[in-house]
Amino acid sequence: MEDILEGYAAAATPALIGRYESFDFESLYAPVLDLMPKSPARVADIGSGTGRDAAWLADRGHRVLAVEPVQQLREAGIKLHPSANITWLDDRLPELEKLEARGPFDMVLLCGVWQHLDEQARRTAMIALGRLVAANGILIMSLRHGPGAPGRRVFPISPQSTVATAGHSGFSVVRQLEADSIQPENRAADVYWTWLAFTKGQ
Repeated sequence: MEDILEGYAAAATPALIGRYESFDFESLYAPVLDLMPKSPARVADIGSGTGRDAAWLADRGHRVLAVEPVQQLREAGIKLHPSANITWLDDRLPELEKLEARGPFDMVLLCGVWQHLDEQARRTAMIALGRLVAANGILIMSLRHGPGAPGRRVFPISPQSTVATAGHSGFSVVRQLEADSIQPENRAADVYWTWLAFTKGQ
């Protein structure tokens, strides 16, 4: 992971930060938006980046723990989105040891993160996620398929394997669907996404 985090740090220019911030939350999360908590909830946003998603959730009354290991992105998010409903945490996949001490959470988000983990790291991370999501809570993930950006290596992802791994940690899949990238340049590069949503049993 260290090389990937260094790649994000090197790419954290004002232009990249501006691009991240320009994405509309409701458009991005359209495949799973109806599954998100309607009343204020405890949320962990893992790989929060500049805090765009955390801010949208915080504005709707959720208490969000924004988890971002890249200092440049985390500092940008703190400046861009000052909110009493957002707490920032420097922690990283796959172990998420600091985050686990703050859980459990009603909803955990991993948007555009899972592709940076190899299979072994994904198994370790899913065990951690099983401890982080509260009973009857929800885990929402987006899995990227296709090439990654320069300096930010990605690994192939099998949605079926992800569902099976999640099952070993007590999760049941409630939604699985494919969606085109909302970015034209990614669509041109044949990048697409699988959205997965899981509930956690008692």
